[in-house]
Amino acid sequence: MGACKAPIPNLLLTSSSSSSSSSTQKTLIPISRTPLLTRRLVLLSLPLATFLLPSNSSAVDAIEPTSAVTTFNPISDAERDASAAISRRISEALDLLERGRDFQARGDFDQALLSFTQVIEKYKEFAFSDYARVGRALTLYEVGNRDDAIAEMEDVSISLKGYPEVHAALAAALYVDKHAPLLAENQFTIATLLDPHYTDLSYVKDTKHWPPSLVSSLQHFITLS
Repeated sequence: MGACKAPIPNLLLTSSSSSSSSSTQKTLIPISRTPLLTRRLVLLSLPLATFLLPSNSSAVDAIEPTSAVTTFNPISDAERDASAAISRRISEALDLLERGRDFQARGDFDQALLSFTQVIEKYKEFAFSDYARVGRALTLYEVGNRDDAIAEMEDVSISLKGYPEVHAALAAALYVDKHAPLLAENQFTIATLLDPHYTDLSYVKDTKHWPPSLVSSLQHFITLS
């Protein structure tokens, strides 16, 4: 009756291990990652400028393009002035050239010679000054030295090779003044191949406004008289 009750270690151990296991399981419960993922998505959705640019507006304004950039002009003032000066010189030269042709059409060959000479002397850097040399050669034939006129025609027939008027005028002058019919024939062939109108005396007289002496020389050449 007086026997002692034996301890029940198994029960204590089971209870203790059960409590410990339960505590361990509580600590191993994973924490939800939803808030972390949501934060990352929010950060990734923000514009890159949010992280790179300062928040104050003055710094943002500092990197915006200025009006000097938007109105950039690659042509300098010096280049613009030089272009305007060249344009004025071209206009002046063309006005003189047209004035010489007007004087020639009215039969004022002295004034025509003066205008053509001014174009050649003042504006010789322009290619169209060779056309003024043609006009000067034609008027020189009338009011100046015919040898000088023929020399001018020969020179311009090279620089303006293929310009029919100078070839036709040179043919007439070579035939009458230099007595060189073969050379004249060669020049006239070039002229008439390019423009058959030069076989018509009324064309050179009324349309091209040749001086009377040169019209007469062309007539002698055409009629072989």
